[in-house]
Amino acid sequence: MYGTGEEPDARFSLANERTFLAWNRTGLALIAGGVALEALGLDLQPGLRLAASLVLIAAGLVVPVLAWLEWARTERALRVAAPLPGSATSLALAATIVLVGVLVLLGVVLR
Repeated sequence: MYGTGEEPDARFSLANERTFLAWNRTGLALIAGGVALEALGLDLQPGLRLAASLVLIAAGLVVPVLAWLEWARTERALRVAAPLPGSATSLALAATIVLVGVLVLLGVVLR
């Protein structure tokens, strides 16, 4: 990637890197949330609590990978002066939050 196009303005590359690091912090938070949900043993239906925990942990593992791919696509676009790509990571995170919310809601209702 660094061999293609021209060196972009450092501010844009650094902003892209900060976004990547923010997604990594989000991944860590998802893992911590999944561990906490199961470790605290909240009064939820146990199977649904476990499912929500596993979804959070799995998302925490996937988000940094998606973020790295998104960082690379954005860096490449900056170097060749192409339009910036959309964020697939945001969509994946939103879907994860909805799924976990539904699982926790069902866990509360069905306890």
